[in-house]
Amino acid sequence: MLKESVLLESRTLRSGVLDRTDVLDRVKTLSLLPDGLHVTTAMVAAYFEVTVKTLESVVEDHRNELRGNGYHVLTGTQLALFKRASGIQSRSRSLALYSRRSVLNVAMLLRDSEVARQVRVYLLDMEYLARTQPVDNPVPVEPAPVEPVPIEPAPTGSVVLDDRIDRRITHILGSTVVPMLNALIATSGEHRRELLELREDIEDVERRLCWHHKRLTTLEGEAPAKSAASTLGAMTRQAFEQHVAGLLRRDGCTDVVVRQARGDRGIDVTGRTADGRTVAVRCENRSGRRTVADADLRKFAGAARALHRFDLALFVAACDFGHESRAIADLTGVVTVDRREVEAWTAGVRLKALR
Repeated sequence: MLKESVLLESRTLRSGVLDRTDVLDRVKTLSLLPDGLHVTTAMVAAYFEVTVKTLESVVEDHRNELRGNGYHVLTGTQLALFKRASGIQSRSRSLALYSRRSVLNVAMLLRDSEVARQVRVYLLDMEYLARTQPVDNPVPVEPAPVEPVPIEPAPTGSVVLDDRIDRRITHILGSTVVPMLNALIATSGEHRRELLELREDIEDVERRLCWHHKRLTTLEGEAPAKSAASTLGAMTRQAFEQHVAGLLRRDGCTDVVVRQARGDRGIDVTGRTADGRTVAVRCENRSGRRTVADADLRKFAGAARALHRFDLALFVAACDFGHESRAIADLTGVVTVDRREVEAWTAGVRLKALR
């Protein structure tokens, strides 16, 4: 069977497997924009766990190939219409969009990404199975004769008997076993998508239950009467950092460390997720601040994503994020956790980025 590296070199081979976009979700969940069809550069970089600069370099080298598979850049009126339809808020004058097909194309071009390598291996495994198994055209077999096979030793008769057995085995495999396996492979992608949708529904119910419990507690006058927002806002910086570290440990993170030094460009907490990803966290709960300062987010993004290259960068704030800061987060791959999400996280809802 071919090695996965051949897809890096052969555009013809890449073109032959571009329809198998379901492989992306089998290797790792690919988040889509609200339109359900596209992803941005930052989202693709986060999926493959590479920097935006690395991804842009691949696009520059293979722009024509990617355009042929759904990659395009929106500007002017098209960009304005897309922002309005999808709810994206950004001041950028252009927006690069990738279809699932073009994301799969990127997976076959990225050399220094373990996720991309897994996608290529999966693609070639499926292609090998599809080409080596007679599924669509099972071998026709004539009915076996009723008369008994002669027992007398005869070289010619032995060859005929062996041929009949081989043809029977081929017929059984081609008409029953292999179609069943291929049907399972074809439906596994659909089942995975259904499970993901079901999980999202359960998460939504979980969030709603937490909020209803909080409202009931307030209406019934149970102590404590203070809301999660006021509690978080009343914490000192050190207490808020310890609180976030406790939430990380509760959600399965290990090696969680609250950094005491203030000179590490805004990284307050570090650790490792349950699936092995390194994580850096910036905690922000300054009283009186309505939104996160853009400069703080840029500083943290530079330290967590560019300088130290953490797999996951979380900016956790007891306030909201402005349009500009969210745009910076999208471009740099930083996951923002605003006041409402911190409240839900504190109430027991597991943070989505840690799953």
